[in-house]
Amino acid sequence: MHMWPSYDVRDIVTRLALWVSLVLAAIPLRAADVDLNTLLKGVEQRYNRAKTLEVQFSESYSVQGRARKSESGDLTLRKPGRMFWNYSAPSGKFFLSDGKNVYLYTPDTHQVQKTKLNVSDDLRAPLAFLLGKLDFGKEFRDFTLKQEGGNFVISAKAKSDQLQYDKIEMLVTPEYEIRRLVVNGQDQSVLTFQFEHEKLNPQVNDALFKFQTPAGATVIDEGGV
Repeated sequence: MHMWPSYDVRDIVTRLALWVSLVLAAIPLRAADVDLNTLLKGVEQRYNRAKTLEVQFSESYSVQGRARKSESGDLTLRKPGRMFWNYSAPSGKFFLSDGKNVYLYTPDTHQVQKTKLNVSDDLRAPLAFLLGKLDFGKEFRDFTLKQEGGNFVISAKAKSDQLQYDKIEMLVTPEYEIRRLVVNGQDQSVLTFQFEHEKLNPQVNDALFKFQTPAGATVIDEGGV
């Protein structure tokens, strides 16, 4: 089952694979003082302390150099495991997790794909773990750090070679905010997320995470539910 234009719902479950945050009372890093361990710890604390998150996103996907049309919208998260990706482009598309199951509605097909939240071994995994506890040392290895303007780029390889992705790259601000996430797949695919206007711990209505079948849509159960 696919989470972007034609990928697996499992590809989206893993969405999540870097998002939930809280403002730190820490002093932002200065470029001259940057230290990889300090930066990683700051990002972990920012996102692990968050209960809810709202952010605008855009995503692009390419495989072996062939790009698919970019998509964008608004993302709302609530721990544990609840998220709502509300697309403005393409209009009407949504991805929803209620903490147990995930649902992807694609207006073009007028179908909803449904699967278990824990069935996720795809490219979205680097986002999904932010719905739990972010631990870079547990998930990744071989970290590198470089500067990009006033921000920092962290690259790392996945510890497990059983996943569909093998490397990630994050653009992090001095305030420990993730602005860009690039996920490199074993199949030479590249999934890129850009994040803007992040809001930490906003009030969120739980009704947002309750699935309702769009009028006239068909629900396809992908199994394991």
